[in-house]
Amino acid sequence: MTETPDVHPGKKPASRTKRRATVRHRAARLAAVQALYQIDFSGASVNAVIEEFRVHRLGAADQEVSGGAKANDVLFQELVRGAISRQDEIDVHVGEALDDSWPLDRIAIVMRCILRVGTFELISRFDVPARVVVKEYVDLAHSFFSGGEPGMVNGVLDKLAHLLRPGELEARLERREKSSE
Repeated sequence: MTETPDVHPGKKPASRTKRRATVRHRAARLAAVQALYQIDFSGASVNAVIEEFRVHRLGAADQEVSGGAKANDVLFQELVRGAISRQDEIDVHVGEALDDSWPLDRIAIVMRCILRVGTFELISRFDVPARVVVKEYVDLAHSFFSGGEPGMVNGVLDKLAHLLRPGELEARLERREKSSE
């Protein structure tokens, strides 16, 4: 019996190459969050942590870091270096999106790392749609948390997507509404 791909009406099934790229990007995002955590927790240098991940974890398709997929090394480095180099700017954005009762320094380190990398993607990687950025980091939050934290990631990144990419999410919603008429 052959397995049929998950096909939705009106949508073409994703190519194997596109699926592989998606998995490699997802692995790079997960590794970037873990690298930021290591930098924040240990105080290690960015270059040392990147090199450790590249040599010992990314290329080996480490099950813990990448779920068995080889991470996109270029994206991994861009996310880590970008989130670190723009951390002050990112922290201002995240701090403004958080509820006043939950300042950034009160949030668990891994949660801060998820929000920082996700915000970096929103402010710098316009080739990735905002809805994809939000979804990817909410999914990542589910990898680490089983409580309300993924909802918090969704709320913060959605708010930032509306602020940092005005009109992008609304334009997509309008196109979807028009196509369903």
